[in-house]
Amino acid sequence: MKVDGRCHCGYVRFEAEADPETTTICNCTDCQTMSGAPLRAIVATRPGTFVLLSGKLTEYRKTADSGNIRLQAFCPYCGTPIYATSTGDEPKAYNVRIGSLRQRNELVPRRQIFVRSQQA
Repeated sequence: MKVDGRCHCGYVRFEAEADPETTTICNCTDCQTMSGAPLRAIVATRPGTFVLLSGKLTEYRKTADSGNIRLQAFCPYCGTPIYATSTGDEPKAYNVRIGSLRQRNELVPRRQIFVRSQQA
């Protein structure tokens, strides 16, 4: 599925190919803290298909409890979270934040992860 989105202020615009079956609700405490909400919804893009159409993202390197490093990208002006991805130069899959997508209503969550951190 072709998806496109933007940040709240419109400075950042992007497009990608995503598999709707990968639409996920994450309940981890990192997603709770970084989103300011009790959960975060994402969809995975197909590797190598994410294209930044305008703007320049700010990236934050988050080291998980496991030791894995994930890049968290957001708009430097309005702070809208856009994606998380791995480090490295290989064609990457991006976990795009559903709220930033124009097709958000078409992406129904198929699974939940980190449910032991889920809020009541």
